[in-house]
Amino acid sequence: MPTKITLIIDNPTDPDEFERAYADVKAAAGALPKVQRVESAKVWPKEDGTPTPAYRTLDLYFASYEDASAAVATQAAAAVFGGLQATQATFTGLFSDIE
Repeated sequence: MPTKITLIIDNPTDPDEFERAYADVKAAAGALPKVQRVESAKVWPKEDGTPTPAYRTLDLYFASYEDASAAVATQAAAAVFGGLQATQATFTGLFSDIE
């Protein structure tokens, strides 16, 4: 079953600093074993200009749950998750069955 890992990244305290570090995170995500596609998105602010609960999403697509699970246990994944932790932004990860 095709699987997607979604990382929902909360609003960082320093967006400019976050964006500099995020470039490396996104590049590292593309090096995950068996990743088929990486999709990064920046969340639009609310209509009144205030931030939403999330700042960015990062979607990682795999052919199977097994491929996704194996990928997050690699050194390449350490660069992705370690890079996000270094930004001090909090994030939530979801594994989803793509229907």
